[in-house]
Amino acid sequence: MAGGLLDREGKAYTGVRPLLIQGAMKVETSHMVEQLDELEEYRLGEWYFAAGSYHGVPLAVSRTQWGLANAAATTALAMEFFRPVAIINQGTAGAHDPALKNFDIVVGRETVNISAWKSHFRASGMGVDETALDKLGVFAYDKDEHRFTQEVYHKADEGLFQAAIARKDFYTKGRVTEGVVGTADSWNCQVDRVLFLHDFYGTAVEEMEGDAVAQICQTYDVPFLTIRVISNTVFAGDVDWDLAVGAALQEYVLAVAEAYMKKH
Repeated sequence: MAGGLLDREGKAYTGVRPLLIQGAMKVETSHMVEQLDELEEYRLGEWYFAAGSYHGVPLAVSRTQWGLANAAATTALAMEFFRPVAIINQGTAGAHDPALKNFDIVVGRETVNISAWKSHFRASGMGVDETALDKLGVFAYDKDEHRFTQEVYHKADEGLFQAAIARKDFYTKGRVTEGVVGTADSWNCQVDRVLFLHDFYGTAVEEMEGDAVAQICQTYDVPFLTIRVISNTVFAGDVDWDLAVGAALQEYVLAVAEAYMKKH
Protein backbone atom coordinates (compact mmCIF):
# COMPACT_ATOMS: atom_id res chain seq x y z
CA MET A 1 0.00 0.00 0.00
CA ALA A 2 1.39 3.38 -0.96
CA GLY A 3 2.24 6.22 1.33
CA GLY A 4 0.94 7.59 4.61
CA LEU A 5 -0.40 10.98 5.68
CA LEU A 6 -0.91 12.72 2.31
CA ASP A 7 1.47 10.11 0.85
CA ARG A 8 3.92 11.08 3.63
CA GLU A 9 5.39 13.69 1.27
CA GLY A 10 2.47 16.08 1.11
CA LYS A 11 1.73 15.11 -2.48
CA ALA A 12 -1.80 15.39 -3.75
CA TYR A 13 -3.52 12.84 -5.97
CA THR A 14 -2.46 13.31 -9.60
CA GLY A 15 -5.30 11.44 -11.35
CA VAL A 16 -8.54 12.84 -12.75
CA ARG A 17 -10.70 14.31 -10.00
CA PRO A 18 -12.93 11.45 -8.83
CA LEU A 19 -16.30 11.10 -7.20
CA LEU A 20 -15.56 9.84 -3.68
CA ILE A 21 -17.72 7.13 -2.10
CA GLN A 22 -17.46 6.57 1.65
CA GLY A 23 -18.30 3.69 3.96
CA ALA A 24 -17.33 3.08 7.56
CA MET A 25 -16.32 -0.58 7.41
CA LYS A 26 -14.91 -3.20 5.05
CA VAL A 27 -18.36 -4.73 4.65
CA GLU A 28 -19.56 -1.32 3.43
CA THR A 29 -16.68 -0.68 1.00
CA SER A 30 -14.87 -3.86 -0.08
CA HIS A 31 -17.28 -4.74 -2.90
CA MET A 32 -16.78 -1.32 -4.51
CA VAL A 33 -13.00 -1.53 -4.21
CA GLU A 34 -13.08 -4.91 -5.95
CA GLN A 35 -14.93 -3.36 -8.91
CA LEU A 36 -12.31 -0.67 -9.58
CA ASP A 37 -10.00 -0.94 -12.57
CA GLU A 38 -6.45 0.46 -12.36
CA LEU A 39 -6.72 0.21 -8.56
CA GLU A 40 -4.39 2.34 -6.43
CA GLU A 41 -4.50 2.14 -2.63
CA TYR A 42 -3.50 4.84 -0.17
CA ARG A 43 -3.21 5.43 3.55
CA LEU A 44 -3.88 8.98 4.67
CA GLY A 45 -3.17 9.23 8.35
CA GLU A 46 -4.42 5.85 9.57
CA TRP A 47 -7.34 5.61 7.14
CA TYR A 48 -7.67 3.50 4.00
CA PHE A 49 -8.48 4.96 0.59
CA ALA A 50 -8.59 3.49 -2.91
CA ALA A 51 -8.89 5.04 -6.35
CA GLY A 52 -9.45 3.77 -9.87
CA SER A 53 -12.10 3.71 -12.54
CA TYR A 54 -15.50 2.06 -12.84
CA HIS A 55 -16.91 1.69 -16.35
CA GLY A 56 -14.55 4.48 -17.35
CA VAL A 57 -15.65 6.80 -14.55
CA PRO A 58 -13.02 8.02 -12.02
CA LEU A 59 -13.96 6.95 -8.50
CA ALA A 60 -12.31 6.90 -5.09
CA VAL A 61 -13.40 4.90 -2.05
CA SER A 62 -12.83 5.93 1.56
CA ARG A 63 -13.11 3.63 4.57
CA THR A 64 -13.92 6.19 7.26
CA GLN A 65 -14.29 3.93 10.30
CA TRP A 66 -17.22 4.56 12.66
CA GLY A 67 -18.39 7.85 14.05
CA LEU A 68 -18.62 11.57 13.46
CA ALA A 69 -14.98 12.43 14.26
CA ASN A 70 -13.57 9.79 11.93
CA ALA A 71 -16.02 10.72 9.17
CA ALA A 72 -15.16 14.41 9.38
CA ALA A 73 -11.40 13.77 9.51
CA THR A 74 -11.36 11.42 6.53
CA THR A 75 -13.57 13.75 4.51
CA ALA A 76 -11.23 16.70 5.12
CA LEU A 77 -8.21 14.56 4.18
CA ALA A 78 -9.96 13.42 1.01
CA MET A 79 -10.79 17.01 0.07
CA GLU A 80 -7.13 18.00 0.24
CA PHE A 81 -5.73 14.83 -1.38
CA PHE A 82 -8.25 13.80 -4.06
CA ARG A 83 -10.12 17.12 -4.63
CA PRO A 84 -13.31 15.09 -5.30
CA VAL A 85 -15.99 16.48 -7.58
CA ALA A 86 -18.67 15.11 -5.24
CA ILE A 87 -19.07 12.78 -2.26
CA ILE A 88 -21.56 9.98 -1.64
CA ASN A 89 -21.60 8.73 1.93
CA GLN A 90 -23.25 5.31 2.14
CA GLY A 91 -23.62 2.30 4.39
CA THR A 92 -25.88 0.52 6.82
CA ALA A 93 -28.47 2.13 9.09
CA GLY A 94 -31.12 1.38 11.68
CA ALA A 95 -34.74 2.17 10.86
CA HIS A 96 -36.58 5.04 12.53
CA ASP A 97 -39.56 4.68 10.21
CA PRO A 98 -41.63 1.62 11.23
CA ALA A 99 -42.51 0.98 7.56
CA LEU A 100 -38.88 0.29 6.60
CA LYS A 101 -37.55 -3.26 6.36
CA ASN A 102 -34.08 -4.77 6.00
CA PHE A 103 -32.66 -4.20 2.51
CA ASP A 104 -34.81 -1.06 1.98
CA ILE A 105 -32.76 1.95 0.89
CA VAL A 106 -33.19 5.56 2.01
CA VAL A 107 -31.77 8.31 -0.20
CA GLY A 108 -31.06 11.20 2.14
CA ARG A 109 -33.00 14.31 1.17
CA GLU A 110 -31.43 15.90 4.29
CA THR A 111 -29.13 14.92 7.14
CA VAL A 112 -29.38 15.97 10.77
CA ASN A 113 -27.22 15.50 13.86
CA ILE A 114 -29.68 13.90 16.31
CA SER A 115 -27.35 14.50 19.26
CA ALA A 116 -27.17 18.28 18.73
CA TRP A 117 -29.78 19.54 21.15
CA LYS A 118 -30.26 21.57 24.33
CA SER A 119 -32.29 20.07 27.16
CA HIS A 120 -34.82 22.12 29.12
CA PHE A 121 -33.84 23.07 32.66
CA ARG A 122 -35.01 20.81 35.47
CA ALA A 123 -33.99 21.33 39.09
CA SER A 124 -32.36 18.67 41.25
CA GLY A 125 -34.78 15.92 42.16
CA MET A 126 -37.16 16.61 39.25
CA GLY A 127 -35.92 13.65 37.25
CA VAL A 128 -34.90 13.38 33.62
CA ASP A 129 -37.19 14.10 30.68
CA GLU A 130 -35.39 12.90 27.55
CA THR A 131 -38.02 14.48 25.31
CA ALA A 132 -37.75 18.03 26.68
CA LEU A 133 -35.31 19.24 23.99
CA ASP A 134 -34.68 22.06 21.56
CA LYS A 135 -32.84 21.41 18.28
CA LEU A 136 -29.44 23.14 18.16
CA GLY A 137 -27.82 22.13 14.89
CA VAL A 138 -24.11 22.14 14.04
CA PHE A 139 -21.68 24.52 12.35
CA ALA A 140 -20.45 24.57 8.74
CA TYR A 141 -19.07 27.31 6.52
CA ASP A 142 -21.62 29.35 4.60
CA LYS A 143 -19.99 30.66 1.40
CA ASP A 144 -22.65 33.35 0.97
CA GLU A 145 -22.30 34.73 4.49
CA HIS A 146 -18.52 34.11 4.63
CA ARG A 147 -18.69 32.59 8.07
CA PHE A 148 -19.54 29.39 9.91
CA THR A 149 -23.27 29.18 10.55
CA GLN A 150 -25.36 26.88 12.73
CA GLU A 151 -27.90 24.71 10.93
CA VAL A 152 -30.09 21.82 12.06
CA TYR A 153 -30.50 20.15 8.65
CA HIS A 154 -28.12 19.85 5.71
CA LYS A 155 -29.76 19.39 2.32
CA ALA A 156 -28.44 16.93 -0.25
CA ASP A 157 -27.07 18.18 -3.55
CA GLU A 158 -29.99 18.14 -5.97
CA GLY A 159 -28.01 16.67 -8.86
CA LEU A 160 -26.77 13.75 -6.78
CA PHE A 161 -30.19 13.24 -5.27
CA GLN A 162 -31.90 13.11 -8.64
CA ALA A 163 -29.25 10.72 -9.99
CA ALA A 164 -30.05 8.37 -7.12
CA ILE A 165 -33.81 8.59 -7.56
CA ALA A 166 -33.45 8.04 -11.32
CA ARG A 167 -31.67 4.73 -10.70
CA LYS A 168 -34.13 3.41 -8.12
CA ASP A 169 -35.44 0.76 -10.51
CA PHE A 170 -31.91 -0.66 -10.71
CA TYR A 171 -32.32 -1.92 -7.14
CA THR A 172 -34.50 -5.02 -6.71
CA LYS A 173 -33.76 -6.28 -3.20
CA GLY A 174 -36.02 -3.81 -1.41
CA ARG A 175 -37.70 -0.43 -1.76
CA VAL A 176 -35.85 2.78 -2.56
CA THR A 177 -37.34 5.76 -0.80
CA GLU A 178 -36.23 9.20 0.36
CA GLY A 179 -36.06 10.70 3.82
CA VAL A 180 -34.08 12.44 6.54
CA VAL A 181 -30.95 10.62 7.70
CA GLY A 182 -30.07 11.06 11.39
CA THR A 183 -26.47 10.94 12.61
CA ALA A 184 -25.02 10.45 16.10
CA ASP A 185 -22.41 8.42 17.96
CA SER A 186 -25.17 6.31 19.46
CA TRP A 187 -27.17 3.18 18.71
CA ASN A 188 -30.79 3.46 19.82
CA CYS A 189 -32.48 0.16 20.63
CA GLN A 190 -35.53 1.37 22.59
CA VAL A 191 -38.66 1.51 20.44
CA ASP A 192 -40.15 4.52 22.22
CA ARG A 193 -36.86 6.42 21.96
CA VAL A 194 -36.64 5.66 18.23
CA LEU A 195 -40.24 6.79 17.72
CA PHE A 196 -39.51 10.03 19.58
CA LEU A 197 -36.52 10.77 17.33
CA HIS A 198 -38.58 9.88 14.26
CA ASP A 199 -41.22 12.40 15.33
CA PHE A 200 -38.88 15.09 16.71
CA TYR A 201 -36.40 15.18 13.81
CA GLY A 202 -38.48 13.55 11.08
CA THR A 203 -35.79 10.92 10.60
CA ALA A 204 -36.20 7.78 8.52
CA VAL A 205 -32.98 6.13 9.73
CA GLU A 206 -30.05 6.56 12.09
CA GLU A 207 -26.34 6.08 11.42
CA MET A 208 -23.01 7.50 12.62
CA GLU A 209 -21.33 9.48 9.84
CA GLY A 210 -23.56 11.25 7.31
CA ASP A 211 -24.22 14.67 8.84
CA ALA A 212 -20.55 15.10 9.82
CA VAL A 213 -19.62 14.54 6.17
CA ALA A 214 -22.32 16.99 5.09
CA GLN A 215 -20.75 19.68 7.29
CA ILE A 216 -17.33 19.26 5.71
CA CYS A 217 -18.79 19.12 2.20
CA GLN A 218 -20.64 22.39 2.80
CA THR A 219 -17.46 23.98 4.12
CA TYR A 220 -15.53 22.89 0.99
CA ASP A 221 -18.51 23.62 -1.30
CA VAL A 222 -18.53 20.06 -2.68
CA PRO A 223 -21.80 18.28 -3.65
CA PHE A 224 -22.91 15.71 -1.06
CA LEU A 225 -25.43 12.89 -0.75
CA THR A 226 -25.93 10.09 1.76
CA ILE A 227 -27.58 6.78 0.86
CA ARG A 228 -28.38 4.23 3.55
CA VAL A 229 -29.64 0.65 3.54
CA ILE A 230 -31.64 -0.78 6.44
CA SER A 231 -29.63 -3.43 8.26
CA ASN A 232 -31.78 -3.63 11.39
CA THR A 233 -35.08 -2.37 12.79
CA VAL A 234 -36.20 -2.30 16.39
CA PHE A 235 -39.78 -2.61 15.18
CA ALA A 236 -39.04 -6.20 14.17
CA GLY A 237 -37.23 -6.86 17.44
CA ASP A 238 -33.84 -6.63 15.71
CA VAL A 239 -30.96 -4.95 17.52
CA ASP A 240 -28.24 -6.81 15.60
CA TRP A 241 -27.62 -6.03 11.95
CA ASP A 242 -27.78 -8.05 8.77
CA LEU A 243 -24.39 -7.49 7.13
CA ALA A 244 -25.56 -8.98 3.81
CA VAL A 245 -27.20 -5.64 3.00
CA GLY A 246 -23.78 -3.97 2.51
CA ALA A 247 -22.89 -5.47 -0.87
CA ALA A 248 -26.43 -4.93 -2.19
CA LEU A 249 -26.24 -1.22 -1.42
CA GLN A 250 -22.79 -0.85 -2.95
CA GLU A 251 -24.02 -2.15 -6.32
CA TYR A 252 -26.76 0.50 -6.31
CA VAL A 253 -24.37 3.26 -5.23
CA LEU A 254 -21.94 2.38 -8.04
CA ALA A 255 -24.81 2.70 -10.52
CA VAL A 256 -25.72 6.11 -9.06
CA ALA A 257 -22.10 7.31 -9.14
CA GLU A 258 -21.66 6.21 -12.74
CA ALA A 259 -24.86 7.95 -13.84
CA TYR A 260 -23.94 11.19 -12.05
CA MET A 261 -20.39 11.32 -13.38
CA LYS A 262 -21.47 10.72 -16.98
CA LYS A 263 -23.67 13.82 -16.74
CA HIS A 264 -21.17 16.09 -14.95
